[in-house]
Amino acid sequence: MSGHSKWHSIKHKKMATDAKRGKMFTKFIREIMMAAKMGGGNPDTNPRLRIAIERAKSFNMPNDNIQRAIKKGSGEEGGVTFEQVTYEGYGPGGVALFVEVLTDNKNRSASEIRSIFSKHNGNLAGAGSVAWLFERKGIINVNKNKIGEDDLMEIVLDAGAQDMTLEGDVYEITVMPENFETVKNALIEKKIDIADANISLVPKTTVRVEGKSAEQVLKLLEALEDHDDVQNAYANFDISDDVLEKVEAE
Repeated sequence: MSGHSKWHSIKHKKMATDAKRGKMFTKFIREIMMAAKMGGGNPDTNPRLRIAIERAKSFNMPNDNIQRAIKKGSGEEGGVTFEQVTYEGYGPGGVALFVEVLTDNKNRSASEIRSIFSKHNGNLAGAGSVAWLFERKGIINVNKNKIGEDDLMEIVLDAGAQDMTLEGDVYEITVMPENFETVKNALIEKKIDIADANISLVPKTTVRVEGKSAEQVLKLLEALEDHDDVQNAYANFDISDDVLEKVEAE
């Protein structure tokens, strides 16, 4: 189990807490607005918007908030204009990081992201320096107690999934982006509850980090994802269960 997968599981649990819910709503609103701006306000014809709405609803975001964000993004109501920006860099232990940002002020975001890297023993790098270490994949999570492994494996592989692994108490299904909706719909048709589904960046290779470096990498990731402008932060690390359990308990 890669550090990326473990961190994703822990992050999802942390973000589901009441303390983080408001911050997640802010991020979802920005993503919904950007998706509607780029592909229109109809989720039936805009896959990015559909995914954003589904994720927002999974965190119990009110439908009024979602509809307002769609209208702002599609130009029906006035709203702040956000830009997509990415940052690349390295953390402790040589771990590569790729950060996706939606911002209304690129200069402010650049300064604040650089400061976060610096405070956690990391440094920003030039465009293209680490992007090649990641590939975009669909990731669908199903809780272990919802279905047997063999039954789930048969459904998702028949629908076009690449792989399925057990990550703690969750089955993580990996899908090429073009097959994402097909596999997700196959699960829905079988009435199998989906814990989380998203198009994500997955590392092609990982760097093993231990001890203090491992803790620093996790603190850097958490600081990045706690920033309002950061939609996602990805790292190509592998890490021990002991360190992750410590962070999860905090």
